[in-house]
Amino acid sequence: MADFSGIIKQLIAERDTLNSAIAALQNNNGASRPSRRGSGKRRFSASARAKMAAAQRARWARVRAAKTK
Repeated sequence: MADFSGIIKQLIAERDTLNSAIAALQNNNGASRPSRRGSGKRRFSASARAKMAAAQRARWARVRAAKTK
């Protein structure tokens, strides 16, 4: 016959691990911040991206001009 006492000890240990994980999740109560990654909330229009790119090019042009002086 198999070693039932060893199997039972392993199952009890696994049950305890699962119970502690469940308790931790229940105590969280949704306190963690939801992930914003991939939520799609922050998207810019093509014209907004073009304006930002033009502004960045102007900033870099000012930096380069300051270096040559």
